[in-house]
Amino acid sequence: MAARLGAPGTGSRRHPDAVRSQIARLVAAGEASHRLDLSRLTGLSRSSIHTHVQDLVDAGLLQGEDAGGGGRGRPALRLSLAGDAGVVLIADLAPFSTRCVVTDLTQRVLADVAFPWQLSEGPEPTVALLVDRFADLLGQAKIPADRPRVLVVGLPGPVDVARGMAVRPPIMPGWDGFPVAEQLGGVLGCPVLVDNDVNLMALGEARTVPPEQLPVLFVTVGAGIGAGFVLADGTLHRGADGAAGDIGHIRVPGAEEVVCRCGKAGCVEAVASTAALARGLTPTGEPPLDLAEDGAAMRDFVARLRDGLPEALHAVRAAGATLGEVIALCIHMLNPRHVVVGGEVVEASDDLLSAVRAVVYRHALPLATRELAITRSELGGDAAVVGAMVLGIEQLLSPTGIGRFLGPRGTP
Repeated sequence: MAARLGAPGTGSRRHPDAVRSQIARLVAAGEASHRLDLSRLTGLSRSSIHTHVQDLVDAGLLQGEDAGGGGRGRPALRLSLAGDAGVVLIADLAPFSTRCVVTDLTQRVLADVAFPWQLSEGPEPTVALLVDRFADLLGQAKIPADRPRVLVVGLPGPVDVARGMAVRPPIMPGWDGFPVAEQLGGVLGCPVLVDNDVNLMALGEARTVPPEQLPVLFVTVGAGIGAGFVLADGTLHRGADGAAGDIGHIRVPGAEEVVCRCGKAGCVEAVASTAALARGLTPTGEPPLDLAEDGAAMRDFVARLRDGLPEALHAVRAAGATLGEVIALCIHMLNPRHVVVGGEVVEASDDLLSAVRAVVYRHALPLATRELAITRSELGGDAAVVGAMVLGIEQLLSPTGIGRFLGPRGTP
């Protein structure tokens, strides 16, 4: 399933890189396939469109195919994004595993590998591992070393997107303030985008559902609990500092004595995450297990849930009710059209999702729920990868990305 790429606005900016970006994004989004379409949508003259399109074709970013038609004169060219113009590298980091993916600009997956890895090993070993894995993948796919155009990294914690680093991530010890983008970009020689993994999941899900199902609130339940929100126009809402969606640390009644990894007590993550369910936490104030032990316990819990063991089902239903209270608050604040809940516990059983639905429809106001859909993720474990791919391609097609792609020829 191809993800929708965002189409640009039709503002009055006429810097060459901004115009070329607008043209490339209109073509990539499927809004325009011929020069006449581009002239109509941008308001530019045919001669200007021809010049800019030719620059993009000569650079190898766009390609033209004979559209046929059998009429007189020179046949029109159907424009499209050239898949081989570069590749997007994707690193989807989870607390206990990592996935590295290479795609071309037409969203075709060229290489894909997943492997166990503890983020608690620290940022330096993780960066070195990613560099090695991407070198292997590019070599196996026979992709030239200069072909990567952008790397997108998803991290399971709060992220300062502008600086490309995690900020006090509760389940990533040793990562606070480490310059992930700078370190990886310096070695791989391409721009690096770092974002929260749930933001990427939300973006991936939102770009593959019908547009009328936006806005989308994506909630994931795993080692932690987080959310991402995609607006009606298909863009991510990150908030002023990138902290939007960090719902795992909303306090919930009845858990005042349960200590969360963030250092506070009573967080929904401390009682309703898969890690908390696997530990069998109750409001006793007991300290959490080691992260590595959490990973093994989570796998065991999900297996018991798949087998339908009563204690696992009971725990998940209680967690769903607690999570539903938090999601109901989010619905009142954000008024999404679609709520998507992801995570292994949702894939293993319908019980958590059913409990969430029951609480939301009971407690949220009718105006906010009369057309609301609450479903599991359609993309499952691929949601973050699809979102990262979209983010990477759109960065490449931005004015800055286009300017970098064209190099000296792009200067006015």
